[in-house]
Amino acid sequence: MNPTSGDVHVNRPLTNMSVANWQSDDNFVADRVFPILPVEHKSDVYYIFNRGDLARDEMKIRAPRSESAGSGYRVQADDPYLCRVRALHTDIDDETRGNTDSPLNNDRAAVNFLNQKARINRENRFITSYMALTVWSGEVTGVAAAPGAGQVLKWSDPNSTPIQDIRTAKTAVHVQSGGFMPNTLVIAQDVEDQLVDHPDIVDRVKYGTQDGVSTVDLSELAALLKLDRIMTMRGVVNAAKEGAADPSMALLGSGKALLAYVPPNPAIETPAAGYTFVWRNYPGSGAQGQRIKTFRVDTKNSDRYEIETADDQKRVSADCGHYFHDII
Repeated sequence: MNPTSGDVHVNRPLTNMSVANWQSDDNFVADRVFPILPVEHKSDVYYIFNRGDLARDEMKIRAPRSESAGSGYRVQADDPYLCRVRALHTDIDDETRGNTDSPLNNDRAAVNFLNQKARINRENRFITSYMALTVWSGEVTGVAAAPGAGQVLKWSDPNSTPIQDIRTAKTAVHVQSGGFMPNTLVIAQDVEDQLVDHPDIVDRVKYGTQDGVSTVDLSELAALLKLDRIMTMRGVVNAAKEGAADPSMALLGSGKALLAYVPPNPAIETPAAGYTFVWRNYPGSGAQGQRIKTFRVDTKNSDRYEIETADDQKRVSADCGHYFHDII
């Protein structure tokens, strides 16, 4: 429901302050795990080089006056991407605008509101589709006791071995992908909370002790694991429907982790766990594949702000990722 004129008018306005729970862009990781790759067309196919052909040792000794050994590589068109257009709007009616006190800025708030909605949507789509079982070539599930095949002790257990688990997964991805060592670990906020206090990690890092409490910085953990970066999903979503008495706030990606190879410079013919294909030729779209329009809706005596996104998140190589399910 949009604010009414009474919601935005206060009897004694505080001109230097207003409160809005805008989430930081740093809370969201989808665009960094699946980097933005601009494309010309709304839908098309992309090509996958056969990893077996690229990694095979085929050089042979060449005898005088003989031909060199021959080889080649196969390329196949993978499932097409489709940059579906998603949209959302919010209206500012004339009565609300005319009755708004400083420091509220209806137009700025409308843009911030829509941008946040778009970030939540993209993050939620990424987690639902790709932080999940049966997506990646490698996966393990956290269990409370006696792990079997495809299982490890939950990292919330002090007797678990997260360092060993991650290193084992790194090597598996490196081999399976044909030589691309995973460089990025994506974890939920509650997973980070467990890792930075895990005795195995604290003992190895031995970083910053105050008042007998050891803490681990994520950059130190990344160095220990020989990763370029660790990204923490800190986004929050309200699972309750509009009109519910209370919000139902939930952490996006709770209990999940993903080890992935993310290329430093996304480009055609560059392997990756995944890409976010962005339709750059959609009129008026920005670098992130979104556009915001504003126009008058006279039948509602309102100014409308509308956001649209045109993108498609695609797993490019299942071999470039290893998923940790229900890991705490």
